[in-house]
Parts: sequence; C-alpha cells; structure tokens
Amino acid sequence: MSSSTVSVSAATPTQHPFQRKIDEVKPSKADINFVVMDYLISEGYPRAAHKFAKEANIQLPVQEDSIQSRVEIRRAIHAGDIDTAINKINDINPQILDTDPALHFALLRLQLIELIRSCTSSAQSDITPALTFASSQLAPRAATNPAFLKDLELTMSLLIFLPAETLQPQLADLLNPSLRREVASRVNEAILTNMGARGEARLRSLVRLRLWAEQKARETGKDLPPELPLGLLDTDGNPVEGEDAMES
Repeated sequence: MSSSTVSVSAATPTQHPFQRKIDEVKPSKADINFVVMDYLISEGYPRAAHKFAKEANIQLPVQEDSIQSRVEIRRAIHAGDIDTAINKINDINPQILDTDPALHFALLRLQLIELIRSCTSSAQSDITPALTFASSQLAPRAATNPAFLKDLELTMSLLIFLPAETLQPQLADLLNPSLRREVASRVNEAILTNMGARGEARLRSLVRLRLWAEQKARETGKDLPPELPLGLLDTDGNPVEGEDAMES
C-alpha cells in the first residue's frame, strides 16, 4: 500500500453506520416546510412566517394579524409590563385567565415582582404599592391554594433583601428574565388552546421525542455515535431561537 493511500484514509474518518442511516432518510420538502411554518406561527413570529412563506413559495395558513396580538403580549411580558399583557389577554378572551387560575396567578406575581423592583430601587423607597397590590390581588388567591401561598411568601421576601448585589438562588430566580420568558410561553400556549389550535409547536414535540428515543437507545446498549446533534445551533454554537433571531 502506498504512503499516499495511507495518508488519505487516515485523514478521512470512517462514518458511523447509524449516521449513514440518518443521511439516507430524506424527509419531503413539504413536510419540512409544514413543520417550520407551524413553529413560526405557534411561537408568534409573523414577519419570519411571511418571509418563509414567500421564499418557500407556499401559502401563509393564517393572517399575520392573528399572530400579532400574541407577539404584543409576549413583548409586554418580556419587558415587565404585565398590566398591559393582562389587558391584551382579556381583550382576546377573558376566559383565558378565568379558566386558568395558575396562569393568572403567575402573571400577577410577575406584576408584584415589578412593583417590588420599583419600590426598592432607591433609599427613599415606599413599599406601600407592593403591599397593597399583594393584599388585594394575590392574597385572596393564595388563601385557598398552598402552592400559591408559598410562591407569594417567597416573592414578598424580596422586600426584605432588596436592593442587594447577591441574593439566595430562589430569590435571584424571581428576578431572572427567564421567569418572564417561561410565563410568556405559558400564555402563548393558553391563547392558542383557547383559539382551538395546538398549544405547542410540533417541532418542540418532535425534539422531545427525538431526545427520548436516543436516551432509550443508549440505555439498551444500541450502537450510536458519541454525539447526535439536533442541528439547532447557529454558526457560533448558540441555539437558533428567540425573537431577535426569528424576526431579524
């Protein structure tokens, strides 16, 4: 065997048999377009959905205006403007929050957190607005639900420790933007369900199913590559998700 042959074979890693099986699977373009469009509409990215429909030469299945209200609600929650978000949810249908006490309480708790931020932001702080809001809006709901009461007590403890550069993890989590994103996602699902649509994008379900299948396969000793990336990362290795990524 010549040295050139050896060098070429050494420089070309052998592909794992399972990866070859993956490469052989050719999902239809129509199926891919359907899943992508479903994600953009479910998650509330009207501009991206419109652009994708044009590039893929397919019909936008819903009017962009029907997505815009969910976009405005999401942005309001992400910005901490919870009162506006609640009003917009009620404009769509008051039953959304009336029939989901846990979601309504989560929104009101976010609103309380914003009031506490404001009340404790200076040495001349006045905590009266936060106390009034907690006693009138959250306390009646917490009185009949132990989980609500626990969440309310934890939130009220921010009044003691703020302002502070460091907080216990449980308290720091209340101020983390991820809590707003979590509640915004729950609101989006509730609105979709109320509209008779699927509450979650099919892509999210498929990703969970894919991860579950890989876990089960590894537990039973199947021969798999060390890593099976989902292919949902950008060129910098960051998740391709979020309003800026989709709506740019």
